[in-house]
Amino acid sequence: MRLTDHDASFLYSETASGPMHGATISIVEGELDFVTVYRHIEARLHLVPRWRQRLVYVPFNLAHPKWVDDPDFDLTNHLKPHQLAAGASVEDALRAAMELAEPLLPRERPLWLTYVLQGVPGRTVLLQLGHHAMVDGASGIDVSLMLFDLQKEAEPPAPPEQPWQPRVLPSPMDLASEAALEIAQGFASGGALGAGDLAGERGELLRRAGESMTRFMAEPVITAPWNAAPVGPKRDLRWRKYDFADFRKIRRRFGGTVNDVVLAVVVEGAARYLHARGEQLEGRHLRVMCPVSVRREDERGALGNRVSGIFPVFDAEPMDIVERLRKVRWETEHIKNNREAQAMELLMESVPSIPPVAMAQTLFVGTQWDPTAVAANFPLPVPPSFGPRLPMFGFNFTCSNVPGVQTPQYIAGHEVLDNLGLLMLGGNLGYGVVASTYNRNLYLNFVCDPRLMEDLDVMAQSVDDACTELLSAAQQEHSAATG
Repeated sequence: MRLTDHDASFLYSETASGPMHGATISIVEGELDFVTVYRHIEARLHLVPRWRQRLVYVPFNLAHPKWVDDPDFDLTNHLKPHQLAAGASVEDALRAAMELAEPLLPRERPLWLTYVLQGVPGRTVLLQLGHHAMVDGASGIDVSLMLFDLQKEAEPPAPPEQPWQPRVLPSPMDLASEAALEIAQGFASGGALGAGDLAGERGELLRRAGESMTRFMAEPVITAPWNAAPVGPKRDLRWRKYDFADFRKIRRRFGGTVNDVVLAVVVEGAARYLHARGEQLEGRHLRVMCPVSVRREDERGALGNRVSGIFPVFDAEPMDIVERLRKVRWETEHIKNNREAQAMELLMESVPSIPPVAMAQTLFVGTQWDPTAVAANFPLPVPPSFGPRLPMFGFNFTCSNVPGVQTPQYIAGHEVLDNLGLLMLGGNLGYGVVASTYNRNLYLNFVCDPRLMEDLDVMAQSVDDACTELLSAAQQEHSAATG
């Protein structure tokens, strides 16, 4: 199976400073030994065929790489123990997990890796890495349902009827011939964008997508401190855990969606963080990238990326948190009414993609000839914080919502207590947030490049304060309404 343009874009945009693998950290009750975890995963490998497939590259990069069976697949290359110092805390394990997540995944193997971190009394910590070319947030949840159980005493899945036998790798000649045929067929079909796409509903959606992209240049936003320089390879993590029911209470009282509530507290937290740093915010704005799943019900279980995005814009000055939520609701409703997520998806599908041959040099990333390694090893200095910064023509950070299962999951009979999601950073995006749900809890996971944001605790606390204020306001409104 060949990578789609969307999947391939994550491979081509990867650098040594900006790995394109997402991550989940699972905190498990009890002290699981590595062999037990190994046997649990081994018994379920056949449920996720992509985990035993690697990419092969077409000569001269005439087409995007393809997924093929890895004839040298060895689970020990993908499931590894990591011993912490005796008596380590969960926070020690999280710091170690962030360091383990820094390197690029080896491209000559299947693009996933799991570490079993041991040494925390009464706990086991799992770090699961998966490349974005292989899996997005929604399909990552599907994978977790195959690898983890929903009952404590669950029976292992039935083994496959036949032992796995990898298919023979295609030869370079086969790959080149197949790519040449696809290119010829593409020319014969007249390309991706035809005259019919410019009329009717599709034409209207493409027009709206063009307007959305134009606003990036016409309406620049503030350059926040975390946008002031390209990211380096280091990452820092903070997280907060909330009762999901509290976010539903806020939604019922003030309207909108749970995603609106999350976006309101995250944006208000960012505004307060910038204010605390003395940034000039009057009349300035923040733009946020919010991924939107466009995966259909009949695509459940399929890997790869089925994601579009919206780019709401908000005032960068702090404000009353209820007013912030009102403005978030207005902005997201406007975007939904304009069907911007569908418009951006259609635009990505319709416009001609960059020819894979033009991206051939990116395939050296992660090798001894990696052109991005110097920038990772010797990152550019961060500009001084004083003085005005040039406006920014992109977006300031990503806020991704990843829904999870709302019942406990288990591995080898041990309950997964918490699931934390880690966002990828790259370019000049030195900060991002994942809002994930699991077992009736909502988690806000904050990730940054510590060079660009050395005080992530301040950001996390600002968001936490906004959450507390909004819940208090909802409770006061409820008390006033019920008398």
